[in-house]
Amino acid sequence: MLIQKIPLSNIKSSLITCVSLSFKNECRNTQILPRLLSTTQSLSSQIGRKPITYPPEVTIKHDPTPITQTQVQANLFSTTLTISGPLGTHSLPIKPYINLNFYDSKKDKNTNKNKSSNESVFIDDSDQDKKLSIEVEDKTIKQQKQMWGTTRALINNYIIGVSEGYRVFVRFSGVGYRASMEGDKLVLRVGYAHPVIMDVPNDIKCITPSPTKVVLSGTDKQRIFQFAANIRKNKPPEPYNQKGIFVGDETIKKKINKKK
Repeated sequence: MLIQKIPLSNIKSSLITCVSLSFKNECRNTQILPRLLSTTQSLSSQIGRKPITYPPEVTIKHDPTPITQTQVQANLFSTTLTISGPLGTHSLPIKPYINLNFYDSKKDKNTNKNKSSNESVFIDDSDQDKKLSIEVEDKTIKQQKQMWGTTRALINNYIIGVSEGYRVFVRFSGVGYRASMEGDKLVLRVGYAHPVIMDVPNDIKCITPSPTKVVLSGTDKQRIFQFAANIRKNKPPEPYNQKGIFVGDETIKKKINKKK
């Protein structure tokens, strides 16, 4: 009598087919169908609907005149929001469907109408704590909902930048790794045969309190962290010896060397 050997892969596929067929039959008999799609109701932006509280030394100027000439196509027909403070001034384009409402925190009274109305330039120069709320015209449109939270975050970052400023620490870990300022250039020595020379942007202040530490400060959060990322690119941290350039409180999990 001959016994034919059946491959193990065929047995597994047949078992999977039997289980799936039995599951489908049970679902039909009990009239229970597996849940395939989520039916969760979409909510409004969790970040965009939060009002922004800012100190009295910060002045916000809103110009409702549409932008008609710009190099960035996305900013066409947007309005201009200027944020001024003790440390500097920044301008931000606002989409035409974004509505800004200014009111005092203590009085809780609205001091500005809907920005879509063609009014003169509004300047919020109150001497008390102030709030700014952001709204969109239609919350069901995906693009407006996306820009709702983004606009709120950008305005909040600029308010913190012109009032308190941002500071980022960059540290060097490795034998012979160090940094120094030579004039207006940042010179990095991170194990290469030649030093790496980087130009420091005009709106960023760079100091080296120690050879293994660099402190970046400024009013634009995006530009500071981008410059810190450019420094880190010259020697990213590696997991085996944990050497490289770290930004802020960055840590990396150590790996064990492969043993033969």
